[in-house]
Amino acid sequence: MKQPLMSLLAALRFLTILPLSWRAEEDGQYFTGGLFFFPLIGLGIGGLCALSAGLLGHILPQSLVALAGIVMLAVISGCLHIDGLADTADGLLSSRLRAEKLVIMRDSHIGAMGVIAIVFVMGGKYAALSALSPGLLLPALLLMPIAGRCAIVLSMAILPYARTEGGLGKLFYSQNTRRAAWLSAVSFMAVLGLSVTFSLCPWQIAVCLMAMLSTTVLLFAGWCRRSLGGATGDTLGAVCELAELMTVVALNVSLY
Repeated sequence: MKQPLMSLLAALRFLTILPLSWRAEEDGQYFTGGLFFFPLIGLGIGGLCALSAGLLGHILPQSLVALAGIVMLAVISGCLHIDGLADTADGLLSSRLRAEKLVIMRDSHIGAMGVIAIVFVMGGKYAALSALSPGLLLPALLLMPIAGRCAIVLSMAILPYARTEGGLGKLFYSQNTRRAAWLSAVSFMAVLGLSVTFSLCPWQIAVCLMAMLSTTVLLFAGWCRRSLGGATGDTLGAVCELAELMTVVALNVSLY
């Protein structure tokens, strides 16, 4: 039982701010095995956000509940993926050569493009969550983090790692990455299927959601391949944020 448990803890430590401490860094196999637990951790984050939003919904208007949900999604991951989104925007939108883009993305300072990307994505999440019917707000908060973490795994299966010198995102790459991607896809479809079964999400919305998420991940992966030659830790964080945004946007689009 040690191997799965340590892999789960490695993924939890990486994806959340939970105060976990052990010596997993000494053995890379724990990180590569942790990739299989990304959907489960996304489900846990989504469940926590949905539960909190359900309680706040009794005392606050939907717009403030939506804001609280967005803040919780950001805080529970230590703003890791938002930082990746900003760095990715600074690099991909810089119109520089590939090597220079990778250098820009390594810079700890945020640029104008990074700020704009954060404003657009966070503002988009807020607008889309606020516009949902009350009955879809909690399912949206449940599905967003699952979609984001599954998008990370799928992107890793599609793209090689772009940095020859390695990096933070490289920790989770292994020969089992594609197996983890299949598991993530099946896990997300299972959660979506259960949402339809229990009337949390109509099947029309589920179909629209799958189509929009798949398109987003594939288009973004193609952009990263052309511009950077593959994925980095920053682009994986960015695709997580984009997948969360497109999840709630899809819920709105399917209503019209």
